[in-house]
Parts: sequence; C-alpha cells; structure tokens
Amino acid sequence: MAKLYFHYSTMNAGKSTALLQAAHNYRERGMDTYLVTARLDDRAGAGRIASRIGIGEPADTFHPAENLFAKIAARLAAGPCACVFIDEAQFLTRDQVWQLAQAVDDLGVPVMCYGLRVDFRGELFPGSAALLAWADEMREVRTICHCGKKATMVVRLGSDGTALREGAQVVIGGNETYVSLCRRHWRQAVGDQAPAGAPSAG
Repeated sequence: MAKLYFHYSTMNAGKSTALLQAAHNYRERGMDTYLVTARLDDRAGAGRIASRIGIGEPADTFHPAENLFAKIAARLAAGPCACVFIDEAQFLTRDQVWQLAQAVDDLGVPVMCYGLRVDFRGELFPGSAALLAWADEMREVRTICHCGKKATMVVRLGSDGTALREGAQVVIGGNETYVSLCRRHWRQAVGDQAPAGAPSAG
C-alpha cells in the first residue's frame, strides 16, 4: 500500500544522500522513480539534487503555485513510476502537502519527502508542519551537535559569525550560513538565558 513518508532532520544530516541512495535502490531493481526538488534552491544547479559527499541526480522542480497532484499524475501518465521523491520538502505549501497525500491515496504511488523540521528560530516550516500532521510514516535523519548530542536545532550565522535571531524564514545557504546544534547549545548561541534561580547544568 502506498504511503506518504516524511524524513526530517536539521541541516547537514545527509537527507539528500539518503534520498539519492533510496532512489538508486529502486532503479537497481529495474523500477523508475521521479525526483523533484524546490526550484528556489539552486545551490547544486537548477533542477538538481546533490549531496555534500559529491553525488547528485537531475530532478524536476516545484514552485509554490504548482499543483503537485497534477504534476505527479502527468508523470505517471508518461510511464511507470515506482516512487516519487521530494527534496527540500520544507518549502512545500500546506496545499501541496495535501496534494501529495491525494496522490498517494488516489494514484497509488508512494511519496517520500525529505526536509528540515524547524527553521533557525526553532519554528516549524509550513510544509514540515503539514507533513508532521498528515504523513503516514515519519523518520528522523540524525546528525550530531559539536558536543556529541543529537542535533535538533539549527542556527543561522550572520556575516560576523554570530547567530541571528530575526530575519526571513527562507535564506538559501550551506555550511557557511547554518550550523546544526542540540537544543542546549542552540539556546546558548541565540542568547536564551536560563530562568532566574535555575540551578546550573554544570
């Protein structure tokens, strides 16, 4: 039975690597896949999903005004497709996530979404919030903070290297712009102070 999956993490956890490996596994078994990524993120080139370890694949792109049910239906009409892979899923709109759910239910194709859960302010992206609400299965792609604990947050760095607390939710960037941290070190980076009278964590 087809399902809607959400693979989520912070920055630099290997989401694109995991997506490309999963798509390769399908093709290795003779099954075609359909790769789609956000049009606004062209760091690897327009219409391309790429990993920091150097692997990449061409992909179709989506933009916020596009109907993804219609897009997937058109791809299925062109030939067999065993699975749809969506990279940068945090940039989906709420409506587009529902369209993906409709594609799973009504077209019978699995859809695997990969994206960030929260932004640099610790707030959910709209696409991620909808996926957390509606996905059939969710899987965390883990990475670690510099202290060795699991990273669950991300900071955006300004030009002087300090963590920003305000700004647009979407600013495209890589390691020079974003750092994944555990919650404790994210709080330290953004200057979130312990409540008065709280004992020291040591």
